[in-house]
Amino acid sequence: MPSRQLFSLLTFLLVFGCSNGQTGYSLEIQVAVPAGLQEQFQPAGRLLLFITQNANAEPRSQIWPNVGNHIFARNLNNWSVEDPQSLTAESGLMKTNGFGLDAVPEGVYYVQAVWDQDTLESRPNAPGNLYSSVEKISLSSDRKINLAIDQVIDPRQLVDHELVRMVEIQSDTLTKWWGRPMMLRASILLPDGYSENSEVSYPLRFNVSGYGGRYTRLNNLVQNNSEFMNWWQSGEAPPIINVFLDGEGPFGDSYQLNSDNSGPYGYALINELIPHIESEFRTNQSPDYRFVDGCSTGGWVSLALQIFYPDQFNGAWSYSADAVDFEYFQLINLYEDDNAFFNEWGNPRPVARDITGDPVILLEDFIQFENVLGRSNTYVTSGGQFSAFTALYSPQGKNGLPKPLFDPRTGEIDTTVLQHWSRYDLKKYLENNWETLGPELEGKIWVWMGDMDNFYLNPAMRSLDAFLKETANPVSDAQINFTPMQGHCWEFDHRQVLEQIGEKVNRMLKDQE
Repeated sequence: MPSRQLFSLLTFLLVFGCSNGQTGYSLEIQVAVPAGLQEQFQPAGRLLLFITQNANAEPRSQIWPNVGNHIFARNLNNWSVEDPQSLTAESGLMKTNGFGLDAVPEGVYYVQAVWDQDTLESRPNAPGNLYSSVEKISLSSDRKINLAIDQVIDPRQLVDHELVRMVEIQSDTLTKWWGRPMMLRASILLPDGYSENSEVSYPLRFNVSGYGGRYTRLNNLVQNNSEFMNWWQSGEAPPIINVFLDGEGPFGDSYQLNSDNSGPYGYALINELIPHIESEFRTNQSPDYRFVDGCSTGGWVSLALQIFYPDQFNGAWSYSADAVDFEYFQLINLYEDDNAFFNEWGNPRPVARDITGDPVILLEDFIQFENVLGRSNTYVTSGGQFSAFTALYSPQGKNGLPKPLFDPRTGEIDTTVLQHWSRYDLKKYLENNWETLGPELEGKIWVWMGDMDNFYLNPAMRSLDAFLKETANPVSDAQINFTPMQGHCWEFDHRQVLEQIGEKVNRMLKDQE
């Protein structure tokens, strides 16, 4: 059995050859700021270069390690607009895929540069950042490419629709925590007839998106899902106010919970945002009429909000939740394994698979992409999935950043951090608190999971299901449903969730008669 180090070396040599991966050509990319954008330009930030073979989306949106995707980056603290940046293999760039600009394989590529100068949001594609047009190039000989970052990412806007509203407040608690203004945002989809029925009060549905989803995702539902909107405005849909929570946090998705790194987001949601929404709209103004749902990250957050704040919500509909048992953190047993990237047999761990089970992305590659996106040259500040995991679950490090659970380069797990992570292990939390939590969660848990989840999330949910089936005093009535050969979030549907919430509200009203 080869050691992990030998396995890594053999893999590298097989993929890139024994010549350090260098090709027979050189590539130089010069990035300049045109005069017309100098007033919108800030001299400090992170310059990112995206190179991809996928022509179906802008390179700057392709931040996962799919075949043909490459990202290079470096921080600049005092970039003068009169001094274009020349990016070459000798530029000291952070890089993905283990090679530099002198070793991108031959082929046709699409190239784009982003100047991440924004300090308010966690990811590069944020309003106010600058980016270039997409340049199509063929790599087979020496090339010099000129890119002008001559475009600005526009502010986010909600669609103009009679049933759509925007909510934005400054959080007192988060502002105090961060020492700067911190905003909470959400979008609202009102029920049909809301304006006409001025005497009617409505239940609230809080939708939590998949990873990093913004409040503006409502635009897609309103503009591009005519089937849903026709039903919603038909008079047949249950009368519910929909609240689409914002997934942005300082290190990626906030997960809508308190953390040592992002601050008191859970407190702000429960004590600031929800009371504000209930005061601005005609709601029942009772936790009995608050419901929460979501898929993927939203599946975990909706379940966690119901568990950690059991008296604040009266039902959670959780689809394809992130790992709910850290013995099955995707394919890692955090309590026993010593390395995140390699399993006990020295084989690299995948982080995603297709529906047949064939691995699609290795965790080590996934983390390397986040390392390049992060201003600290680590996944801790990438704004990506593991950046948010770390911000929520980890203690704060001596450098003021979240302390990583595992080394960004080697994958070695730091067991001193694990104890902090275990506080967010939902199965463990339920096991330790079932006597008091069980009665409060009665009739409030509905879960769906595909048994071929693309991110290996079903084993953790199977473990939680097994625990709940063995509970006593009280016996759990949680509904956890598994579907064979179904992938990640395949059965999530806004209409289905709303109909289930509507049915529960109707039962409640009938019981009150």
